[in-house]
Amino acid sequence: IKIDRCFVSDLSETGEDALAILRAVAGLGSSLGIDTTAEGVETSEQLQRVREEGCTEVQGYFFSPPRPINEIARLFLRRTASDVTAA
Repeated sequence: IKIDRCFVSDLSETGEDALAILRAVAGLGSSLGIDTTAEGVETSEQLQRVREEGCTEVQGYFFSPPRPINEIARLFLRRTASDVTAA
């Protein structure tokens, strides 16, 4: 289940409604055994809050801007190669 970034961005302010929605959706996902993804995480505070509320996955500029598919493939190949070398 994806939680839209508008609810995550409101967490930085005093968004009681956004927090209630985040909790409800994360709780639903947990009850059903479904991963919940918080979109639009841009700060460490937002990351901490969505994790505290039970989101299992996160997306946003805090980690990386959107990348073209060919760049993602290169990143995974580079990561896989370094994992094999380290082993």
